[in-house]
Amino acid sequence: MIFNEEFETLPREALEALQLKRLQQVVQRVYHTVGFYKKTFDEAGVTPDDIKTLNDFRRLPFTTKEDLRDNYPYGLFAVPMSNVVRVHASSGTTGRATVVGYTKRDIETWSELMARSFAAAGLTKNDIIHNAYGYGLFTGGLGAHYGAERLGASVIPISGGNTKRQVMILQDFGPTAICCTPSYALYLAEQGEEMGVDMRSLKLRVGILGAEPWSEKIREEIEDKLNITALDIYGLSEVMGPGVAMECREGRNGLHVFEDHFIVETINPDTGEPVPPGEEGEIVFTTITKEAFPLIRYRTRDISRLMTEPCKCGRTYARMARVSGRSDDMLIIRGVNVFPSQIENVLVGIEGLEPHYQLIVGREGTLDTLEIQVEVSENIFADSDEIRVLQKIERRIAKDVKDYLGVTAKIKLVEPKTLQRFEGKASRVIDKRNV
Repeated sequence: MIFNEEFETLPREALEALQLKRLQQVVQRVYHTVGFYKKTFDEAGVTPDDIKTLNDFRRLPFTTKEDLRDNYPYGLFAVPMSNVVRVHASSGTTGRATVVGYTKRDIETWSELMARSFAAAGLTKNDIIHNAYGYGLFTGGLGAHYGAERLGASVIPISGGNTKRQVMILQDFGPTAICCTPSYALYLAEQGEEMGVDMRSLKLRVGILGAEPWSEKIREEIEDKLNITALDIYGLSEVMGPGVAMECREGRNGLHVFEDHFIVETINPDTGEPVPPGEEGEIVFTTITKEAFPLIRYRTRDISRLMTEPCKCGRTYARMARVSGRSDDMLIIRGVNVFPSQIENVLVGIEGLEPHYQLIVGREGTLDTLEIQVEVSENIFADSDEIRVLQKIERRIAKDVKDYLGVTAKIKLVEPKTLQRFEGKASRVIDKRNV
């Protein structure tokens, strides 16, 4: 099913003409309303009038996550706050979150993109959607919620957690689709089995799964345990939220990027030079319809490749392959973005710790785990009440990591000089997941 046939099946020439028109408009607007963009455009020696063809946009400078943090909280907004009807934020330590805003029209656009995504999964107004993405500052829950309503479907705003109750609601309310992370879908299946529920006999038929990396092997496991078709959805808070790209039920071979709202490119992460379709590179997005928080050539750090071959579903958009990795050190733990530097910022504020730590990422059953190993100071071991002091530090670290980053971590304090030292760039992360 195609939700908006007029735009989703535009001939390539017409689509590119629309992209150019919208690009020219947004470049003019950010240049005159956002000080950051005027400064960076001027430094790059480019003006809005220089954008005469789609290829010209590569003259524009990149925007990075650090630029967003440097302009925290509202420095990159292109409209006054009186026009902003909603604010979301990604995880970050105090004062370092990535803050995004939406006008009323932005919310309408986002809702349509999510409705398109659901339609690509074969959903209609006759479906009941169990929405287990988190509600709040995270964009997943409300993004999916508004999209389901725009489609005309019934939505169950269950959010995350309380898994046994979720299994009960899956039985009693009869939802036909579920939105959640892939790991949570597997966890629900396992929890249901432990409760004696035949999870394959539920009315569920489709899963819209995203917010973390997952493989074909995991897809097969989810489909087998829940007896559903599991489809991939892609998005990031900075660009819009979920609904930037979506896998269709017909093709299941790459995610359609909604190119009437985003210009997508792949670049060499080291040089910034473009790479041709089909070759792996870092995904870069330019938003061409967002009002409150437009982004020009935003470096996602996600590694993927673009495919331009026609899809049998009829959509004319380019598709992006499932993200294969990152060009930076970001981790995704149960759908939450976590940088080692953010954990470091938490640790340096706690007395009694040395500046040496290691992050161990693993998987117990279907859920990601995070263990933080950190060295403590020599004088801790000289304390007569050593065990009590160590326990207090452990609790403090666990609480601060949970409060600031939104993830639960196991804390392991180790003696001084026991963690590996590095002559070059420190390798802080050991990822034991087999994704």
